[in-house]
Order: sequence, then C-alpha cells, then structure tokens
Amino acid sequence: MTTTIQEYLINGCKRCKLGGTPQCKIHRWVACIELIRPILKASGLREEVKWGAPCYTFEGKNVAMISALKDACVLVFFKGTLIKDPENLLKSPGPNSHEARQFKFTSLEEIESTHAYILACIKQAIEIERKGLTVDKEAVPEAMPPELIDCFADDSELQAAFETLTPGRKRGYLIHFNQAKQSDTRLRRIEKWRPHILKGKGMHDR
Repeated sequence: MTTTIQEYLINGCKRCKLGGTPQCKIHRWVACIELIRPILKASGLREEVKWGAPCYTFEGKNVAMISALKDACVLVFFKGTLIKDPENLLKSPGPNSHEARQFKFTSLEEIESTHAYILACIKQAIEIERKGLTVDKEAVPEAMPPELIDCFADDSELQAAFETLTPGRKRGYLIHFNQAKQSDTRLRRIEKWRPHILKGKGMHDR
C-alpha cells in the first residue's frame, strides 16, 4: 500500500491490482488533487497518508481525505453530516454512510468556482474536532426495506416486537437487511432473524 503523497500521485493507493499501472484511476485526477491539497494544508491541517491516500488531520484526529474514483475526484469529510451545507453540495458516499459527506469534482473549474465554499466547510470540520463533537448514529434514520413492510402486514407479532427494540438494535437490523441487493436475500435475512427480534434482541446479543 502507498505510504507517501508523492507515491500516491504516481501510483495511486495501490489497494487494488491496478495500482502502479497506466490503468490506475489516479492518473485522471492528479491535477484536481493538486488543486485541493493546498486548500487543506493552508487551513492548518496536517497532511498524512492513511489507507494509501492523502488524509488530513487536526490534533491527531481525522478530518478529511482525498480520493480518486473512476468518474471523479472526491474530498471526503469524516464527520460531514455535522457540517452546515446550505448549498447542498456535500453528498453521501453511499447508502450506509451515516457520518461521511463528500464533494465530488470532475474538473478544475468546479474546484475553483467553489473554493470559498470548500474552505468554509474545512473550517467547520476543524471546529467540529476542536469541540469534540460526534455524530449521534442512532439518530440517523435507516430506510425500511419493502420486504420488511410486507412481512409486518402479515405478521403483527413481528412488527410489534421490532417496534419495541432500541433504536440501535433497529438500525442494526435495517442496515443488515438493506445491504442485500436481491429481494429474496432480504426476505431470507428477515426470516433468519425473526426469532431473535421476537425475543427483543439485537443482532449482536447472545
């Protein structure tokens, strides 16, 4: 895995087999990355390499990270959900990303035109760490899969038991069910955990 910024800009993170090859996605976004780096460093963040990519820390705490995707260069904030984003430019990296939020850039012009906004978000992210703020994971809603809704319609006992679970236990089940891409798989997971739910237990309760 990559251990220096210079190596990252040449060979990528090297977490996949394309690292260090002409096919590595880093080659498409070096110019964008080089435009973002000074903004982060000028804000007082320390530039390091973690997980093979540029990571920016404040007093030892992870604040932001740069990453190269196939279709874009992204600037990820680890506690992005706590950042005030009136223009709604920060997006979730994925359906189960309850803390991180990211800017997604496909051109130098996008970075240049939002420079002041990026800087404001960086300052907020630093202040969040300065104050020791954390994301209340249990307060973040998780989507109810349609298969579970259908099961509730035919199984009032299951619905009643699920509704009495703690928010954390509910969220754990919903994440697990939603991670399945196929409807049949989601149904099997619901059926598998039904006895556990009826006992008022979470996935990690014995």
